Amino acid sequence: EFGPVGIMHKAISVSKDEEWKSIRALLSPAFSSGKLKEMFSIIEQYGDILVKYLRREAEKGKPLSVKEVFGAYSMDVITSMAFGVSVDSLNNSKDPFVEKTKKLLKIDLFDPLLMSVVLFPFLTPIYEMLNISIFPKDSIAFLKKSVGRIKKKRLHSNQKHQVDFLYLMLNSQNNSKDKEFHKALSDIEIMAQSIILIFGGYDTTCSTLASALYLLATHSDIQKKLQEEIDAPPNYDKVMEIEYLDMVLSETLKLYPIAIRLERVCKQDVEMNDVFIPKDSVVMIPVYALQHDSQYWPEPEKFLPERFSKENKGSINPYVYLPFGYGPRNCLGMRFAFMSMKLALTKVLQNFSFQPCKETHSTLEFTEWPRLIYVPAVHGFPGPPETSGSCLCLGRQHVHMYCARSSQCLCCFRLVLRLPQKESRSKP
Repeated sequence: EFGPVGIMHKAISVSKDEEWKSIRALLSPAFSSGKLKEMFSIIEQYGDILVKYLRREAEKGKPLSVKEVFGAYSMDVITSMAFGVSVDSLNNSKDPFVEKTKKLLKIDLFDPLLMSVVLFPFLTPIYEMLNISIFPKDSIAFLKKSVGRIKKKRLHSNQKHQVDFLYLMLNSQNNSKDKEFHKALSDIEIMAQSIILIFGGYDTTCSTLASALYLLATHSDIQKKLQEEIDAPPNYDKVMEIEYLDMVLSETLKLYPIAIRLERVCKQDVEMNDVFIPKDSVVMIPVYALQHDSQYWPEPEKFLPERFSKENKGSINPYVYLPFGYGPRNCLGMRFAFMSMKLALTKVLQNFSFQPCKETHSTLEFTEWPRLIYVPAVHGFPGPPETSGSCLCLGRQHVHMYCARSSQCLCCFRLVLRLPQKESRSKP
């Protein structure tokens, strides 16, 4: 949680304790194999639209930015599943739903409101009282109105069974005694979950697909091997069983994880490897650093899908491969994301081959933002202990597992004060 987030306090990624458990229990059935199988035909339609669009572009004989193309595919899939609306952003980028959703996804790191929260965190509750949010009001109002309109339409519809996430959440209001649901979600909670599905699914899908195609285009032997495996017409079972496609996507997420760090709040005082972590501290886990550490990965910078073969993946430490997190609060939509990405790659690679153009960079380079995050870790974690420790940020305490020698916090860019390490205490 960061800054005034308005109704997003009800989102599963922000909610806490019993509220989080209840929402998670309600949403989990929506991501079961049975439900995903029902969703497959809807998503496949957008895969077909993607192929038609790429075919038209290929006929022009010009280089193509696949990030933009997969961004449109991702937008179509996520909005159809999260809000139950059908948009065609590849061919109609001016659709109001697309424009408002894209505006919601754009967060300016130098926005005055956001900067004020970074420098003065104590302002957050004041902003909340004044109903000021980091999210654009017009987008929130538009989506809220859309959910209300869709809900009203479905209440009067003869179509009793639909498979998108919005239907499943609305169904909890009408069938709260159903064994699949623990309690009914309020309209605000439904709105928050729909928005967080967009946040969680949009960039994950389009960035990973773009990275995967970049890697395949620059490794033609791997691309050819994958194409040989996906020659059959796709259906849910076949797509989910393509082992080499799994390996390619898993390796892509190792090299280019969407979340370069994870955050968890410590619920009680704990000591790990002589590092004392106080209750309510925010512990940050350096995903990118762990997934590029030669201590755990031979040749960590190389694109080697075989790392994730059946013979090898069992030896991977789950705590050093965290593209979707780990534990009870891992990414709920992981299987859905994999399904939509595997379907897109299957459709595309069955119809096209990709190769670098003169505008293609020989290596992908991150901007300064993630570079600042990629630094060593602390006691018992990758990196020498003298480079890190606990820090007290102005207004918020973190336990930094990977702070370098600096007076600035590399996680949130606030000035920090060094905290003395507490002596080890014997367990009772």
